[in-house]
This record gives sequence, C-alpha cells and structure tokens, in this order.
Amino acid sequence: MNGHFTSRGFGETGFWDAMEHLRSGFEQRVAGPRMARGEVRAAVLALLAERPMHGYQIIREIEQRSGGAWKPSPGSVYPTLQLLADEGLITAEELSGRKTYTLTEEGRAEADAADRAPWETAAPKDRPSGGRLPKAGYELAQAAAQVQRSGTSEQIDAAVEVLAEARRKLYAMLAES
Repeated sequence: MNGHFTSRGFGETGFWDAMEHLRSGFEQRVAGPRMARGEVRAAVLALLAERPMHGYQIIREIEQRSGGAWKPSPGSVYPTLQLLADEGLITAEELSGRKTYTLTEEGRAEADAADRAPWETAAPKDRPSGGRLPKAGYELAQAAAQVQRSGTSEQIDAAVEVLAEARRKLYAMLAES
C-alpha cells in the first residue's frame, strides 16, 4: 500500500502509523500527571497512617484514590520507602513473604501534620474519571487494529463506519456543553 488514506479507510502503512500515534498519545495520558517532588513521600505517609502496607498496595491505593489519574512507579515508591526507613519514619517487617511497612511515632506525627493527601490534587474535580477515557480509547484502537489485521473487507468497512459514528457522537457531546 502507499501509506495514504484509501477509499476503504487507511492504507496499510498509514493505518499502523495512525495506530502508533494514537497509542503513544494515550499511553502518555494514562500515565497521569507528574506530581511535584515530595508528593510520593506525602502519599506513602498518608496511606501508612491508615494501616501497614507493602509497596504494591501503596501504588494501587494511590491509583485508586486518584481515580486513575496518578499511578506512581515502583521506581519512585520503593526508594521513597527506603528513604523513610532511613529517616526512622517507617519500619519494615517481613509478613507473608512481603516487606510490609508501618509508621513509627515520628512518622505518624509527620503524617498527621499534612493538610491533605496528594492524590486529592491529582485528578481535577471536574474530571473525576481520571485515566478511564484514554484507556478506553487505547482499547478501542487495539480492537480497530485487530479488525484491520484479520477482518474481511466488509468487516473493515463496517468498523470504519462504527469509528466514524463514535467520533461524530463525541464531537456532538462536546457541542452540547
């Protein structure tokens, strides 16, 4: 194919370029906002003030409480846990094969001094859905790619119509606001 749009939708190369562009755009948004320095620390302290947790529980809790808008990486959470342990604000204990972290009295005092949890600022109040829309768009792009790879000519034509209709409905929804 020539890499340009064809009467049936996308040419082979153009389709994959468009899919890659769409995927990369959604992946950037799904990753969520970059939080300010110290926000991971504040989030860890706030969560451990509620109960002891292991590292991946902390990551999942932050993601859940921010509505999917913020999911810190293990590369930011685990060094923060080590730093907090070095500062004497948390202790680590092996429970059920996992390192579980608990606040010390000094850590509890620091957690109590915080005015609010950082995940409250991760998702704008007028957009509580967090990362759901980009994720849904990415999943739609994956389905479209599968139709392109293995669908019949008629299925591809039908898929193009479905996507065109979805696009029209999204723009119409925005026009109503």
